[in-house]
Amino acid sequence: MGAIRDEWRLITSYGDHHRRLLGRLGLVLVLTVIIDVIGAVAMFMLERHSAGSQVRTIGQALFFSSVQLLTVSSQIPNPVTPAGRVVDLLLEIWAVVVVAGSAGAIASFFQSNDR
Repeated sequence: MGAIRDEWRLITSYGDHHRRLLGRLGLVLVLTVIIDVIGAVAMFMLERHSAGSQVRTIGQALFFSSVQLLTVSSQIPNPVTPAGRVVDLLLEIWAVVVVAGSAGAIASFFQSNDR
């Protein structure tokens, strides 16, 4: 029970360790929003005139890129152009890296000796 109390105290206090964690997670969030917008614009430019593409508007492109970043695997049809597929792959790679990196930052927060 003491370990739970110690972890709860760590979570509810606020110090340099918290600021570093929030700074890292905030940076990842900002970069992910930028990647999402860049991916949406790229998908729109690459897919909008392609036969069989589900991406016709910038809203559809933003929805596509956001879903790819949030789910990695979805029911949305794949891009039809080779360049669109590369953008899709890059979005999925970014999503995996962000999840792994964020999990690592959170684990480091709880395992650090300087808390």
